[in-house]
Amino acid sequence: MNLKLRQARQNKGYTTSYMAERLGISKPFYSQLENDRRTLSYKMAVKIAEVLKTKPDKLFYDYFKERMK
Repeated sequence: MNLKLRQARQNKGYTTSYMAERLGISKPFYSQLENDRRTLSYKMAVKIAEVLKTKPDKLFYDYFKERMK
């Protein structure tokens, strides 16, 4: 997940601090999500996709598919 998410964030020119602020979470928490050190909930995936102006499946389909195995 981290590569797609990081690339999407960087393509928008957003920092991890900006993402954390928009999501209402701490910067370390966001960084842990981006680096697969925290489990991503679907609710948070939807929030992240909204900030990045994309659809959750575009960023997280493979991530959730793997978790379902």
